[in-house]
Amino acid sequence: MGEMKKYDWIAPADIPEYAVRMFAIRPLVLCLLFSALLISELRFDWVEQTVGSFLASTNDRRPESGTIWETGNKTRTARKSLEKIVSDRQASQQEIREAESFKEIAATIQPDQWVMIPPDHFRRLYLKLKPETAGQIISAFDLLKLINQQRWDRSYFEKDGDGLIIYLLDADNRVLRQLPLPADLLQGMGESQVETGLDLDSLPRFGSSIFPANHFFKALDRLDDQTRNGIIPQPGQLLRIPGQVERVAVSRKVLAGFIELGFEIETGSGRVVILMNGHEWAVRQLMMKIEGHNPMWIREPEH
Repeated sequence: MGEMKKYDWIAPADIPEYAVRMFAIRPLVLCLLFSALLISELRFDWVEQTVGSFLASTNDRRPESGTIWETGNKTRTARKSLEKIVSDRQASQQEIREAESFKEIAATIQPDQWVMIPPDHFRRLYLKLKPETAGQIISAFDLLKLINQQRWDRSYFEKDGDGLIIYLLDADNRVLRQLPLPADLLQGMGESQVETGLDLDSLPRFGSSIFPANHFFKALDRLDDQTRNGIIPQPGQLLRIPGQVERVAVSRKVLAGFIELGFEIETGSGRVVILMNGHEWAVRQLMMKIEGHNPMWIREPEH
């Protein structure tokens, strides 16, 4: 018998054997399969999508750690904080635009915040104050001077403890006036004052200028809306007290362009007097309707 030929199954013995092994069906099938997988991956990125889907499905079960996660978490936290700041700022600005008094503005501003309002808004809030209170902020003549100079562009409110500091600015952010509003002045502010257990006769500053409510409102009805609003800037204050207005008194004294009015209301459980300030020019027109002549007025000196 001839000698049996031995094969090295690990390494081919010669070039023909190498060629036979290379071009056998199994290597070719494996090569084609690998090429197809590679081409499909380059074309459809199915490996990345599969890995991504797997990571997304197991995200809740994997520990939250690593540089990428930390960076993403910080980004999400910063975005949420910024959104909250913007949301709070927008809400604060909305409240400021709807504010009806300096006390409301002070209650809205946070210690690290500031707000701005246009001059017309400041002017409306100023005119709602009692004359003696308004004069402690800025005199009516100084405010009128600022308005007529046409340099006042906006009012900047800043928290100062429990009080406020107001800066009246021009268009270039130059400070025209700085107005401090300490806490005690803010607390004493009120658009109207309610006196319980009193009647108009017990308030000597009104003297004999006390009229039945029907005479007052009949004369008021003969005036235009602007004048009526000048006489009673806050008619809603009269609606807050249950009952009917029985008498109205008008002071003969003028203070900083305002005249005090008193409204006596019978509530059923007692009498209440609501005091508020009307503009001098409007009250004069009302008194001419009531009395039929130009009444005498005593002007208080400016402080």
